[in-house]
Amino acid sequence: MSELTIDLNADLGESEEALANSADFELMRYITSANIACGGHAGDEHTMHETVATAKQLNVAVGAHPGYPDRASFGRLESHLSPAEIEASVQEQIALLVKIAALLGMNVGHVKPHGALYHAAHNNRETAQAIGRAAQSVNPKLIMVGQAGSPALEVWRVMGLRCAAEAFADRAYEPDGTLRKRGLPGALLSDPFRAAQQAVDIAARHSVTAGDGSQLSVEANTICIHSDTPGSVAIARKVNQQLKAAGVSIRALA
Repeated sequence: MSELTIDLNADLGESEEALANSADFELMRYITSANIACGGHAGDEHTMHETVATAKQLNVAVGAHPGYPDRASFGRLESHLSPAEIEASVQEQIALLVKIAALLGMNVGHVKPHGALYHAAHNNRETAQAIGRAAQSVNPKLIMVGQAGSPALEVWRVMGLRCAAEAFADRAYEPDGTLRKRGLPGALLSDPFRAAQQAVDIAARHSVTAGDGSQLSVEANTICIHSDTPGSVAIARKVNQQLKAAGVSIRALA
């Protein structure tokens, strides 16, 4: 029987406040990969530097979290940028984080698009290809992170990129495998015990229970805990504890 392993990731470096009040630091104690905002939807050189430095201190792997260059909507609205414009923006964001990480002796190992860009890659092949080309131009060995079952993962594999399928501990699933929209009741699993049970189901049983009670098959390499979910630190702590109690090893993607 093969060993059960999973990566735990979180989107970090998205605000000065989260750095100042140590919220990002506390969350990072329980994860293995940090997706760091790199100037598109959020983040700047200072937040990138501080977040990478914290990741180094806590032995957490570093990844780029590029989004649409739309800070007003926090990258949560789909942009009308052309594929070439998306490629240029994502390339610039990843390259800046790589530069900052190198100054601290850290490698950027993966790329996880943010928000609306993440979903656009799922729905639009040209967008996924643009993101893939941007990553390849910086480092063809970068691991691309996308939702388990997303067509974007196959697009990136065809391009020769390594991929990691992602599932979510703190988000409810619809029967068709999509995430319940944030504005709907029950979209967020803010109860640490519920989130931890979902994480164990994903990592150990390769399944998740949808909102209607049906069972969905999910093959994931990494599980996300959103830093902006209420009680995210308590959720991450419980997820980490329960995964280990279930015999699942928690390891970074790279």
